[in-house]
Amino acid sequence: MSSLGMGMSTSQRQGMDTVLSPRMMMSMKVLLMPLTELLERVETELQENPFLEQRDAKPDEPTADAVEVEFNPDGVLKHDDAGETEYARLDEMNRDWQDHFDAENRPSRAALEEASDRKQEVMQNIPVAEESLQDHLVDQLGYMDLEADEYEMAKYVISHLDDNGYLIRHDPDSKRMSPVTAAELALAYPLQPVAADEMESAIETVQSLEPPGVGARDTRECLLLQVNAETPHADLVRSLISNHLEDVALNRLPVIQKRIGCDYETLGEAIDALRHLNPKPGSQFSSETTQFVVPDVVVERTDDGDFAIRLTDDWLPTVYVSKRYQGVVKDREQPKPVRAKLREQLQSAKWLLTAIEQRRNTLIKVTKAIIEHQRAFLDKGPDHIQPLKMEQIADIVGVHVTTVSRAVDDKWVQTPRGLFPLRRFFGGGRQNTLTGEDVAWETVKQKLLEIIGNEDKKSPLSDEDIVEKFQEAGLKVARRTVTKYREALKIPSSRQRRDWTAP
Repeated sequence: MSSLGMGMSTSQRQGMDTVLSPRMMMSMKVLLMPLTELLERVETELQENPFLEQRDAKPDEPTADAVEVEFNPDGVLKHDDAGETEYARLDEMNRDWQDHFDAENRPSRAALEEASDRKQEVMQNIPVAEESLQDHLVDQLGYMDLEADEYEMAKYVISHLDDNGYLIRHDPDSKRMSPVTAAELALAYPLQPVAADEMESAIETVQSLEPPGVGARDTRECLLLQVNAETPHADLVRSLISNHLEDVALNRLPVIQKRIGCDYETLGEAIDALRHLNPKPGSQFSSETTQFVVPDVVVERTDDGDFAIRLTDDWLPTVYVSKRYQGVVKDREQPKPVRAKLREQLQSAKWLLTAIEQRRNTLIKVTKAIIEHQRAFLDKGPDHIQPLKMEQIADIVGVHVTTVSRAVDDKWVQTPRGLFPLRRFFGGGRQNTLTGEDVAWETVKQKLLEIIGNEDKKSPLSDEDIVEKFQEAGLKVARRTVTKYREALKIPSSRQRRDWTAP
């Protein structure tokens, strides 16, 4: 019998695990931060870290008690776990700058006012809390001639509306929606016993409020609530809502025309009126906060036709590592836990400044490389965007591709062509068989819009027809790709695009 597999044995395995140092982790986090988030981080550190102070001097003037952090933009961040080298220098620093460790070096009133101005500038880019749908509806109730119990029941109904203004419940498990009935609301009403018809009356009160359509229990009821005497072909529109919504959605005008008996012109006008109704009347009061984009980089055209790149982080507080408290770190009279905490804060302060400089340098280099590759986009427009992969930019800049990914993540650039996310400039493409040039997928999308925009609306192109149009232009695009891009651009199918009313 073989002895293989029997008995006990020992073995050693050598391997290398990547362990990120705290310094490298901070560098990665800072690189990922958009400008507004970085500003918030710096402001927080200024308040919490005693080693960080705001510079009270012009950028070209030295600050006596500042310990500047040397930064090599081409170097790799290194981390000394023991940190002894940094701390050995403290005694020498303290002797050299002892005269400057006094309260006079605290930021002046002018510096504090400047910091306040920066905060105000940022606050202007933060949206103010808007009125909610519920607040808007309850406010209208105050102008109606309602009894106290009617008012309270109407408020109760309003409290059950979803963000779109519907009186429905959302089942998170099945992801289905079902109407909330008057009987259910009456049964759960907490103030006093009420009948279902009383609660139905309260629902009708809510449905009479602005915006039209709120308080509905399904799409049909929502749309019907919005039809009034001023609606063109109101009776026909009501009939379409009640009996032909699916046919309208699928553009089955011949089916509708055969059943209703009206001419295509009148039917088209009624459908146009129907499409002007809002199926989500409460969406304008969405509780989701609108995000105001602040560009991290600005690309400007110079007088000689070239492009200049600048960062917009000049509104960040100019901070430095102060020597004010560094003597405490070496003070043996301080408890060890206190000195350990101060050492940690000093390290964190230096790492933060180095990480900010690393972010600035990386963002400038990455943006410059992108702009040089996408020059045609800036000169001629979106149709001329070129295929670009992050690996290409990583090779040019001399960093890992993940660094490029972090640098462009959630970052925006203001260009003469508009405001764009930096990720917009990346993407694959296809080779044009007629010209031999590489064509970006963004250009393929623009070509798709052009093809559909020029089609005969009486006989719109199918996805297979569009594939042939691409082939005529020298682009080999699969049908499933055409379908995917068409749906992403919210372009209906050929059957839905057909204009039955066209002459």
